[in-house]
Amino acid sequence: MALIPRLIIAIIVGTIIGLYFPEGVGNFLYTLSSLFGELLFYIVPLIILAFIIPGIAELAESPGKMLGATAGLAYLSTIVAGTIAFFVAMLIIPGLAPDIMEVEEGAGLSTFIDIEVQPIMEIMTALVTAFIFGIGVNYLKNVKGNRTIYNFVMEFREVVRLVIQRVIIPLLPLYIAGIFADMAAEGTVFTTLGLFAPLFALVIGLQIVYLVLQFTIANRLVPENPIFGSLKKMIPAYTTALGTISSAATLPVTLRSAKTLKVPEKVADLVVPLGATIHLAGSTIALTISAVTVYLLHIGTPDFLTFLPFIMMLGVVMIGAPGVPGGAVMAALGLLSTMLGFGETEQALMIAIYMGQDAFGTACNVTGDGANSIIISALARKVEGKETTSSEETTYEA
Repeated sequence: MALIPRLIIAIIVGTIIGLYFPEGVGNFLYTLSSLFGELLFYIVPLIILAFIIPGIAELAESPGKMLGATAGLAYLSTIVAGTIAFFVAMLIIPGLAPDIMEVEEGAGLSTFIDIEVQPIMEIMTALVTAFIFGIGVNYLKNVKGNRTIYNFVMEFREVVRLVIQRVIIPLLPLYIAGIFADMAAEGTVFTTLGLFAPLFALVIGLQIVYLVLQFTIANRLVPENPIFGSLKKMIPAYTTALGTISSAATLPVTLRSAKTLKVPEKVADLVVPLGATIHLAGSTIALTISAVTVYLLHIGTPDFLTFLPFIMMLGVVMIGAPGVPGGAVMAALGLLSTMLGFGETEQALMIAIYMGQDAFGTACNVTGDGANSIIISALARKVEGKETTSSEETTYEA
């Protein structure tokens, strides 16, 4: 059975157990969920190391000005998307649930045993370590020609991906069921569930609006690429991403679609594969709106200065995560705890909400790569035009 149906079943089963069987069955389920939570939080620093180090190490495989422009555009798009998502969420979410802070909480569930597994390092330590090693491996591979450590970190990423795919993702329904059982026992579950449907609609709607914005900007730079005509050409990539829930798995289709957008083949060959790793506008929209909602439910009213550093760091910690379904929210767990103060319940809610629409975030990411290809092609034309003009002037003066 696919992950989404299993998560839905887990939410329903957990809610029923928390409401009607809190003692015994509820506490046992919550114990299993807490033990899994320890494993999840242990692996978060490893996820950061495994995604960021290879991501930085791979960036210099295509040197030149176009690489920097592509990376900068992808990051800018991600930050703008998150910023827009924050203000849209603050405008709409409080109106959907005006009484979310007035829920009277009960005692909740308890665990039979408590086992604490300490992560190998703190989140910020993992981030700094990842940057240092990523830059170092990049230098050794591209300047010194030494690929030994590079090959090691690539294998390390595959190991962590394997753990996520074979252990973390399959056991997520158990974790979510335990958290929702606890919320049901506390009396907060129906307030949360009541927000799911409008939240999903808001996330997907804003992602579509953002894609139109991206292709509108692309059209202004390259008028021969009409907005909705270009979007239509990217539909195969969008629908494929809905099925694979992976930018990496969708890459062949995204590349083929992008090459129909009247952009040079060399531009598409650079922008699309790089975008599959670092362009995460759709995922950032989903994570930001979800985080604002959970913050409102459990902590209070967020402010932009609290969320801006979180949004800016999302564009970094999720490098390489699109290759794994659900990888973006897994990579973001550390930021959620350290920068937004999310505990176990809040992080579990983030996982449940994000997983429910992960496919649409991935589809937005890869479709936006088409718009970025158009924009980079326009910038490349301007650079080539200036270089040609400069060369002609030099020849004339000679």
